Amino acid sequence: MTSDISKKLSDWLKHEVTSGGGKGVVFGLSGGIDSTVTAYLCKNAFPENSLGLIIPCYSNKNDMDDAKSVAKEIGLKYETINIDSTYNSLLDEFGDMRDDRDLPLANIKPRLRMTVLYYYANRLNYFVIGTGNKSELTVGYFTKYGDGGCDLLPLGNLTKRNVYSLARSLKVSEKIIDKPPSAGLWKGQTDEAELGITYQEIDNYIEGKTVSDSVKVKIEELIKKSEHKRNIPIIPDF
Repeated sequence: MTSDISKKLSDWLKHEVTSGGGKGVVFGLSGGIDSTVTAYLCKNAFPENSLGLIIPCYSNKNDMDDAKSVAKEIGLKYETINIDSTYNSLLDEFGDMRDDRDLPLANIKPRLRMTVLYYYANRLNYFVIGTGNKSELTVGYFTKYGDGGCDLLPLGNLTKRNVYSLARSLKVSEKIIDKPPSAGLWKGQTDEAELGITYQEIDNYIEGKTVSDSVKVKIEELIKKSEHKRNIPIIPDF
């Protein structure tokens, strides 16, 4: 992955935002590889009008520190908005549904973050930039109306493998590159453990390379099950 794609994606961001009447971009800065690469692209597209939001919700402090390090390294403006208490308020209303590993509860976190991102976007006339990549989009590994809620997805045509390659061409810190991918839904959560397959297997499937029959079945089940996430809501045809 050369620097050419980096410039093309930054130019694309600038064109899409400005042609849509936007003044800049805002995105979630998590300390992971996808958000870091997105930060680099956004900063190149809008040097003065890029804003990274660190939005912890019982998040790993190391991830927050990594996010701040990325912002400082590239001179990115950032703010931290802690939503622990907001999340807790909702849990209080839900009564005894408090299992930290319960997916419906965990999905509240990215949906709250989406609300924060759009508040800043509306106030600043910015576009919300998503950080999802093609591998995640293909199998539906994102929260509907959560991290899936955005205006533009610059990494949407890049597999996870491509994102790593782009990260290296952008000189992203090896510490970020070497971190196990995680959505931070609960303590110790990782993408691949939750999916039950690796990104390498997903990328091989997308690229038409050989994968085992069990992996093929698993991926195609995920694609089918998550189809609704990739489409606008269905309405009657009469």
